[in-house]
Amino acid sequence: MLAFQKGDARAFEALVRRHRQAVFQFVLRFTGQRARAEDVLQETWLRVVRGAADYEPRARFTTWLYTLARNLCVDSARKESYRQADSLDAPATGAHESDGRALGEVLSDGGALPDRGAFNARVRPLLERALLALPEEQREVFVLREFSGVPFKEIAQVTGVPENTVKSRMRYALDSLRRRLSELGVDGDLADDERTVVG
Repeated sequence: MLAFQKGDARAFEALVRRHRQAVFQFVLRFTGQRARAEDVLQETWLRVVRGAADYEPRARFTTWLYTLARNLCVDSARKESYRQADSLDAPATGAHESDGRALGEVLSDGGALPDRGAFNARVRPLLERALLALPEEQREVFVLREFSGVPFKEIAQVTGVPENTVKSRMRYALDSLRRRLSELGVDGDLADDERTVVG
């Protein structure tokens, strides 16, 4: 980012290559709609360009980048708030309409074994629905931590709340997800197979 700030256009290309996919996955899971996520991602990179002159490395670049993306997601959600009640099932439907695949199929699973892949194919749409049903502040913490691998301390900086609040939101999100998935017929503790760490 500092090289781009000094006028090196190739440095910006490197930033986009390095961070585009992770930020897009965060935005997609936050918004639940592929078209909105693409718009927010584009606006995020425009903000990086516009803010380059004022950028100061007080924290990691990714913290600043996720803060920009998160703020744009929140703005987008406010603009679309009248549709919020209708969007709980939107990810699968929106993904099917846009490219013929379910949202879960678009997201990388890290090369799971076939039996695990079958389980994921069944559970993933249910998880996405449960995720979209979470309150926004819990969903953003869960997505940043579990899908983007952002440490709690950085999530606190991105969201502007104390680290203990972030951890509480994560705990509430996990409890809500477990409860909702149980209601949807998914049994067992998914945290055993995932990398969830609340402490």
